Amino acid sequence: MPPTGPRRLSLQEIVDGHRRAAFVGREDELALFRANFEVPPEDARHRFVFHVRGNAGVGKTSLVREWERAARESGALTAWVDDAAESIPEVLASVAAQFAGQGHPLKALDRLLATYRRQLHEATAVPADGEPSPGALAASQAGLMVAGTIPVLGALAGGLDPATVARGAGGLRAVFGGRARQEEARLSAEPVQVLTPVFVAELERVADTVPWVVLFLDTYERTAPVLDGWLTDLLTPHRHGNLPANLVLTLAGQRRLDPVRWSGYGRLLADVPLAPFTERESRQLLTGRGVLDETAVREVLRLSGGLPVLVSTLATNPGAFDDANATAVERFLAAESDPGRRAAALACALPRRLDEDLVAVAAPDAGPGLHDWLNELPFVAGRYTGRARYHDVVRAPMLRLERTASPRRWAEAHERLAGAFAARRDRAAEGVAPDRLWTEEPWREAALDALYHRLCAHPRSALPDALRAGIDVCGQDPVAARHWARTLAEAGEDADSAVLRDWGRDLLTALTDHGPRVAAALGLLLTRAELTDTDRAAALVTRAWDHYRAGEAGTALSDHGRAVAMDPRNARAFQGRAVVLRALGRYGEALADLDRAEELAPDRAWAVRERGETYRRMGRLEEALVVLDRAHALDPADAVPLGSRGLVRHRLGRHEEALDDFDRAIALRPEYRWALVRRARVRSTLGDPVGALADLDRAEELVPGRAGTAGERGEVYRATGRHEEAVAEYDRALALDPDYAWALGSRALAYEQLGRTSDALADLDRALEIDPRYAWAREQRNRLGGGAG
Repeated sequence: MPPTGPRRLSLQEIVDGHRRAAFVGREDELALFRANFEVPPEDARHRFVFHVRGNAGVGKTSLVREWERAARESGALTAWVDDAAESIPEVLASVAAQFAGQGHPLKALDRLLATYRRQLHEATAVPADGEPSPGALAASQAGLMVAGTIPVLGALAGGLDPATVARGAGGLRAVFGGRARQEEARLSAEPVQVLTPVFVAELERVADTVPWVVLFLDTYERTAPVLDGWLTDLLTPHRHGNLPANLVLTLAGQRRLDPVRWSGYGRLLADVPLAPFTERESRQLLTGRGVLDETAVREVLRLSGGLPVLVSTLATNPGAFDDANATAVERFLAAESDPGRRAAALACALPRRLDEDLVAVAAPDAGPGLHDWLNELPFVAGRYTGRARYHDVVRAPMLRLERTASPRRWAEAHERLAGAFAARRDRAAEGVAPDRLWTEEPWREAALDALYHRLCAHPRSALPDALRAGIDVCGQDPVAARHWARTLAEAGEDADSAVLRDWGRDLLTALTDHGPRVAAALGLLLTRAELTDTDRAAALVTRAWDHYRAGEAGTALSDHGRAVAMDPRNARAFQGRAVVLRALGRYGEALADLDRAEELAPDRAWAVRERGETYRRMGRLEEALVVLDRAHALDPADAVPLGSRGLVRHRLGRHEEALDDFDRAIALRPEYRWALVRRARVRSTLGDPVGALADLDRAEELVPGRAGTAGERGEVYRATGRHEEAVAEYDRALALDPDYAWALGSRALAYEQLGRTSDALADLDRALEIDPRYAWAREQRNRLGGGAG
């Protein structure tokens, strides 16, 4: 075997080494951070939170990146998050992904985040396979869901089907669902409150396996409105669980921390204000760049004010500046004598991100090699990543110069860039359903960049289209709505438009204060926007769905009604109102609205699908079959009509055809959990327990901890005579949902087969207590000798 030489460094390691060698100054701050790892957490000198603050360009990110390397050298598990994460769930997802990349996955958190993402995905679609329960909607409409109790009196009678009211409190518990469904609903309504304790528990677990866990939150001046309260809650004892003592949190932002929120954490916190470079540090950087001429050094020191990004930029050409009135922009570009390249560099400040194609669009008259030249400029970050961008300290004056020097050239350049991003957006739309576009990141990024450039070119005339886009994004992807609002704010800043700045600020506030809910932001659009009645109706329909998903049936009906009155030709308004009415058991009114929706949109599969689903829920199975056939013919790519038709065929005893429908539905949507669970029932009926259990395994993988999945698994075991295993699965289902009457009835049959008749009778008694109208359970109780009851 040949001798083994030293390990060859990778290209990335070499580049990183060069960058670290170029890092100068900040010795005291580096020493402070490194020394903290030598102080045990129990020592009063140890700091659990570091806050780096200072003006833009002062070098916060560079310093904190050095801190991250120091942490890793101390064996720390680290994660870095900036303002690309617009919400706490996004922050948690980013941390989990980075920890997993270092060999420490947060599996429990990942599973919960997957459920939350599925909820967000399903929340933006018509919930044909999982509507809020009629009882929950009606009780919410009447204002009765208070402190977890549901009185069965008075106002309920106006919102519930009389048969439901007649079932009494036990029946309502069955309608509302048990603990597991309530917890999943809580995850949707209060994601931060549900995710955070799991995150804390996972941190505690992984912290036992590493010396330190260090989280870095950059650009905190932007994320503080979302994260400030959450972080201080995390640090509050017993609020979300016990944080590990070897956790260090690092924040980097421009402003001081909120003195009210952080007043009680002074002993935990190291405040690290960053001033501009001292003259010694600036000279050190210039020496490293080969700038030794004293006249040039003094000029750089005078012009840069010690801001590291400017020292680095001006160091590229520190020659004499004869014109005392030269602009800051000219100084940034002093290294380039070619006026064409200087103009091209200014033009390339316009896009928020750069790649070779965008450079060609921004500066169409520039010569070859411009992209490579730009990536060598010291104020360009993220080189050769396709997401390169100018540093804000440099970009801002360049934008001001371009905007004021030639408004016509400014508008034309932004129009070209808007067209380029629109072309990317259109390419990204291929193969994506129109009502899912905002959930697809490539499409969303291109669409928002196209929007940004149109707003910069024509702030007032482009605003209505931007607000209409907001209605769409709120309906499709509530989390992405913050990216849309921030785009308005950034366009307002860069185009110097007070109107856009105000819109962006107010929309961001509305979306931040209300978590995943978009009703407040849509309220702003409805009260302040100069939109057409058609646009307002669309906003009302979107807001109605937001209310409906939150169980606010009365408000949802009101918004749908207003939309119908405002735009009587809005088929979606009739469809949405029909879905709410159907969930309340008001089938006649729902069908009337669906008549009108189909009249307005006769060839739209979603209108036909809702009629088929309504017939199915009414028990009109033959009619449902005919209508679902038509819905499938109109849109063969929609999995929902196939799933609904499969359930209808199963109930009609046409099991082979049902299996075929479920197969096709799942092929179209592999994560269609509802169809997987129901296909398992069909497979079990057809004598394929192995296939049924495989479907239930997949359903459990997609959405862990659902009582229905465990109950169906119990059914498969019971059907194959594995009664002990069946009981174990029913036990698990009932632990997840103690009011799961169906599982109690099925467990009773398994108990009977095991000779445990008294246990079977107890289960049937409990099932009837939960649902006095459960006729099958009463028959079984009588059969087993439990009396007429």
